Amino acid sequence: MTAVSGIPSHVIELAKVSTAWPFEEARKLVARLEKNGSAKEVLFETGYGPSGLPHIGTFGEVARTTMVRHAFRVITEDKVPTRLLCFSDDMDGLRKVPDNVPNREVMEHYLGLPLSRVPDPFGSPEGSFGAANNARLRAFLDQFGFSYEFASATAYYTSGRFDETLLKMLAAYDQVMEIILPTLGPERRATYSPFLPVCPRTGIVLQVPMIDRDVAAGTVTYIDPKTGERMTTPVTGGRVKCQWKADWALRWVALGVDYEMAGKDLIDSVTLSSKIARALGAEPPEGFNYELFLDEEGRKISKSLGNGLTIEDWLRYASPESLSLFMYQSPRSAKRLHFDVIPRNVDDYLAFIEKFPNQEPKDQLLNPAWHIHSGNPPPAERIGLENTQLAFSMLLNIASVSNAETAEQMWGFIRQYAPGVGPDTHPRLGALVGYAVAYYHDFVKPQKVFVAPDETARKALLALDDALAAMPADATSDVIQASVYEVGRSFYPDTSGKAKSPDGRPGVSQAWFVTLYKTLIGQERGPRFGSFVAVYGIDGTRGLIAKALANELAAA
Repeated sequence: MTAVSGIPSHVIELAKVSTAWPFEEARKLVARLEKNGSAKEVLFETGYGPSGLPHIGTFGEVARTTMVRHAFRVITEDKVPTRLLCFSDDMDGLRKVPDNVPNREVMEHYLGLPLSRVPDPFGSPEGSFGAANNARLRAFLDQFGFSYEFASATAYYTSGRFDETLLKMLAAYDQVMEIILPTLGPERRATYSPFLPVCPRTGIVLQVPMIDRDVAAGTVTYIDPKTGERMTTPVTGGRVKCQWKADWALRWVALGVDYEMAGKDLIDSVTLSSKIARALGAEPPEGFNYELFLDEEGRKISKSLGNGLTIEDWLRYASPESLSLFMYQSPRSAKRLHFDVIPRNVDDYLAFIEKFPNQEPKDQLLNPAWHIHSGNPPPAERIGLENTQLAFSMLLNIASVSNAETAEQMWGFIRQYAPGVGPDTHPRLGALVGYAVAYYHDFVKPQKVFVAPDETARKALLALDDALAAMPADATSDVIQASVYEVGRSFYPDTSGKAKSPDGRPGVSQAWFVTLYKTLIGQERGPRFGSFVAVYGIDGTRGLIAKALANELAAA
């Protein structure tokens, strides 16, 4: 018996008690339904502020929410319809000009206008800055195959979708003020209002206090800050926009949002918006606060600063699945998001799909690959005599020692190890080779520093060369690795007593492997050396040793 896209019933039962975080989040939603009664559907929401170019954190929120959505579908056996709404706050006023856009001086003239009315500095066909950024958001969500609906604040306000809840907000005005005012300083308290009128004269979203309101008429009154004129405007039809925390609550209530996660920096906003939602007679959504992404210097990633990696950056050097893995892992821990995290995530992803088929069902549900691929991870692409898959770190090191500038150069070495293998037969490996060449060229090559071998290293390399010369060309990586260890044990024995071989003999100092990497590859770290030799070739490796002993690598 199966359910939910072929997932066996016993797996569904395991999912109901799994400790994987998407299932834990999904169970919160199940409890919400049990508390509130049956629901026609469950609505997941993610928010996007198009005041800057879409950044990788936005992708992370959609990816993580999608994982929770799928987990919910599994444990409820898909009996409750779900939707994911990606909501863009494009009616927000432009508060400052982002640092990473052209024509910044021109954009200064549009401060205060809704983002959907600010001309796009990039000159895109969408016309406005908000619309152009919305298009970028949709483009990369579509690229990743997310199932979602897009929503524009401008469209929802002006079409009347929020009118009923805006009138509720007006009726609950005093309660909303009581929630927000204690959190503000004296100066801001004097000017705060949950409603931001859109000036009919300039189109600017005004931050002005309300001097009167009429619940029966559905209007608010304020003083035009430029003319001093007393202005009365309906709160409906897109004539006002709600202030941030009130706006978030407005969306939750008007749309019936059941789940939305947010960054740790928005914990206070979630608390206040939840109170406002209750003041409007609704229950705030479930969700959790994830930790922030940090750039190379430990600063929070910002759309306006443009620091940290972009989605385009990541996808130039690695697969979408590796990015999804980065988002899945430890969402409640702050993570540094820089180029050097990419190789590890690529290899970790490959390791997860490698081990998935042999895991017990309980452990499969804890495997990130299950959540990245909605319960159906692809098989590993195995190649070569040893029936394995090539790691990204291995490809980077092959690129490094061969100075590969093209994918075809890389394939030349790979085919020595696995004849007949190519991008047509192994498309995932084909993409990986392309990523490796790009990453090597931009990040590895500029940092390569070969070290000339000292006297001990020279003796060890000569001994390793002799050992390799005695091996057949198709020696396995395990056989090669055993010889690497034997040479290391002779010239770089571990003197701490901590590293021992299974037979009880002294182990090998890590200094031996650092020596190999520095003298032959030009880096401090590298792959399992026996595996590297198996792929790069015994003759090729002996050629590297000869160049190292002649000081050609270090001199170059």
